[in-house]
Amino acid sequence: MRLSRAAGHGRPAAPVRIVHLGLGNFFRAHQAWFTDNAPDAADWGIAAFTGRSRTVADALAPQDGLYTLVTRAPDGERLRVVSSLSAAHGGDEHDAWLGYWADRAVTVATFTVTEAGYVRAADGGLDTDHPDVRADVATLRADRHAPVRTAPARVVAGLRLRRATGAGPMTLLPCDNLPENGPALRRVVLDLADLVDPALAAWIAAEVAFGTTTVDRITPATTDAVRESVRAATGLADAAPVRTEPFAEWVVAGEFPGGRPAWEEVGAQVVDDVLPFEHRKLWLLNGAHSMLAYAGTLLGHETVADAVADPRLRGWVEGWWDEAARHVPLPADDLAAYRRALLDRFGNPRIEHRLAQIAADGSEKLPVRVVPVLRAERAAGRVPTGAATTLAAWVLHLRGGAAAVAEARPERVAGLADGTLDDAVRAVVARLAPDLAGDVALVDAVRERARALAALRG
Repeated sequence: MRLSRAAGHGRPAAPVRIVHLGLGNFFRAHQAWFTDNAPDAADWGIAAFTGRSRTVADALAPQDGLYTLVTRAPDGERLRVVSSLSAAHGGDEHDAWLGYWADRAVTVATFTVTEAGYVRAADGGLDTDHPDVRADVATLRADRHAPVRTAPARVVAGLRLRRATGAGPMTLLPCDNLPENGPALRRVVLDLADLVDPALAAWIAAEVAFGTTTVDRITPATTDAVRESVRAATGLADAAPVRTEPFAEWVVAGEFPGGRPAWEEVGAQVVDDVLPFEHRKLWLLNGAHSMLAYAGTLLGHETVADAVADPRLRGWVEGWWDEAARHVPLPADDLAAYRRALLDRFGNPRIEHRLAQIAADGSEKLPVRVVPVLRAERAAGRVPTGAATTLAAWVLHLRGGAAAVAEARPERVAGLADGTLDDAVRAVVARLAPDLAGDVALVDAVRERARALAALRG
């Protein structure tokens, strides 16, 4: 039997009041799960859209948006049908996307489009040289209803229609691993809107709220084995289950003039300043993930649990945490507890979080996960071995490490690590932190760590 509401599975579909872009596993294990658990879940249905591929939407639509969340702890697992998705759409359904933005009932838009999805230039503004951005500007100027390619353009198209229809206040809430993701989204949206219609940009700046979040829940890709395990446990055919860990954190700041679900009643933290939590998560968790992804695959490991069980890698991670924790403005006891919890989470063998998945898009991830700590350590007169190790491992990754190089914008790394190892190290440091390109001590440290890693790889 297929999972479906008609068969009595899950709850009846709630009225759509949230529109979401990025219908991936993380969103379904995190924001959709928080909404599903909220005491007012029956009032807050989500209409979620994929990026470009229809695959997940086509799997979920016959299931009425229902899916099984498999929460895997080291000592067992718990299965739950999540009901908060009232509609699942492909990214090509642009008319449906616009329709939600014109609906007064829809008051929140959330996003999980990855770091690359914001199409930012090096200065944090919109990358106006990107061909998809140029194409979207031309499309938005020519036709108010034509499909567009990038996430910022989809937002601008939706907000333009919302303004024209007078659909009322709205909050945009990004949920990606970007520093100050609310201001980051606001900037690229305003940059694009200004290119299309300066009056629209002024309206957005005055009338649209942008929240800021920190999100945390380890969520690997779904495999056929996961689908089969759900079938064996429930007797139901679920084409799109999601597996995740027991831990979940969501820290939210911002105004919601049109309302929002009572996420704080189910564990979300609503705060005035997300930044300390953001730094803790981006640097300690995500930064360690990047180190394990690049150094771990070089040493023959395939999952986070395997890598962190290697005493060499665990020692490097601990050293990186020592560096990063010096710059996180939270109590030392809180940081120590967070580090202990991370080791437990990383070591959970039932999650099977693959390093190759984490290794993707290093050119987008490392500038926010590692470089801020690197700069802070150099400003304090220290040469950070942990940060140098991650950069060195990425250099070797780009030069043909165990995991294949996967970049949303491959032109950013094309030829970057060619030539001698010395050439590659200098080029990578200059690419990630141009202001440190002439830092001889840092370049020397990265080069020596790269040589040491290469020797270990054999």
